[in-house]
Amino acid sequence: MIQLTGRTLTKTIESGQGRTLLALAKEAGVDWQFNCSRGTCARCRCRIEAGSELLREPTDAEWDRLGPEELDQGYRLGCQAVVERDGELKARNRTYF
Repeated sequence: MIQLTGRTLTKTIESGQGRTLLALAKEAGVDWQFNCSRGTCARCRCRIEAGSELLREPTDAEWDRLGPEELDQGYRLGCQAVVERDGELKARNRTYF
């Protein structure tokens, strides 16, 4: 189960293996902020509230844009964070602006 929370909407989907959190949010109709989908604008920045171990390791774009401090706090870029395994995952869109 994956729970995705955008600005005003929260949706739960069953599975998302191999897909990014942003792609899943868009498909589910969640109002997830984004601009570029390449990992440079960080509007898709989100906080993983549960299930971070179900995601692939952070990409170079995430290390460059977020850095170790934000990654340690559970932040990821929705366009880069790929669901690797099914399980309980909760992500909330937390853009900078």
